[in-house]
Amino acid sequence: MVYINLLLAYLKIGLFGFGGGYAMLSLIQHEAVDMIHIGETAPWLTLQEFTDIVAISQMSPGPIGINSATYIGYKVTGNIWGSALATVAVCIPSFILVLLVGRYLLRNRENIYVKAIFNALRPIVVGLIGSAALLLMNKENFPDYTISVAICVASFVLVRYAKLHPILIIILAGISGLILY
Repeated sequence: MVYINLLLAYLKIGLFGFGGGYAMLSLIQHEAVDMIHIGETAPWLTLQEFTDIVAISQMSPGPIGINSATYIGYKVTGNIWGSALATVAVCIPSFILVLLVGRYLLRNRENIYVKAIFNALRPIVVGLIGSAALLLMNKENFPDYTISVAICVASFVLVRYAKLHPILIIILAGISGLILY
């Protein structure tokens, strides 16, 4: 039953996860942390485990939605088949939609209805990404908000005004977090 639950959950996430991996995070959290699936006695992950998965998925090469699907599939089933199932299931809806809709959109991209649909999707995607940001603002990620806000503001100032390279800022922020936490 766990494989069916995993398949259905990740098909749903793949189908409704407009805006990429960060927009999917709230859907993934709902399915993995907040929901108890049919035939199961507990959610798949705790909030701490989910936070760890998000961190690992961000550090790993590739899209965060696919990386987290791979890890959660393995965690839930304990084997590579669950990992592969979740990874494929999250990709299938997008792949099929692109195949079906891609040619139509190319031919009709100047159509007022197509433009209206894309204009309506933009704020939805921004909202989903904002939701992911709020979702990640928890005690597991930010034990002390004042330190986190200070690192964020310092990072912004150094990139914006001192014109330091973002990779250097990421390294400095990581070292600061390590020292201050």
